[in-house]
Amino acid sequence: MNTKKFSIILFVALISTVLVSSTWKYERSETKAQTNITQDSLLRHVVLFKFKDGTSAENIKVVEAAFRALPAKISQIEGYEWGLNNSPEGLEKGFTHCFFLTFKSEEDRAIYLPHPDHKAFGAVLGPHLDDVLVVDYWASK
Repeated sequence: MNTKKFSIILFVALISTVLVSSTWKYERSETKAQTNITQDSLLRHVVLFKFKDGTSAENIKVVEAAFRALPAKISQIEGYEWGLNNSPEGLEKGFTHCFFLTFKSEEDRAIYLPHPDHKAFGAVLGPHLDDVLVVDYWASK
């Protein structure tokens, strides 16, 4: 085999080895990152409410208080906070209230969702709710 052909074959083999090696490292780091998300972070449960037109401020206060009471009733709620939209962007699409709950695991969330106190809160909210948006995610840094 002449030197030129040998050099080309060697070059192709070297490039192939580098590509396979970098792909393998990337896949390993992705797997590790996914493992860290489920083991080392918290599950966030974000709930946005849009109230029906004409819902009184008094009724909204009742809903806020009922949601605020849930962490004392459902031990699986690890963290809780809430607030009113104040974004200057005008992209809220009528959603005014944001509730942010934290769970340690998907199992804790699975206990919360059908919990009788959560269902009772839904009964308080239901007559006043126009729309809801829920997003759950594993927090990552």
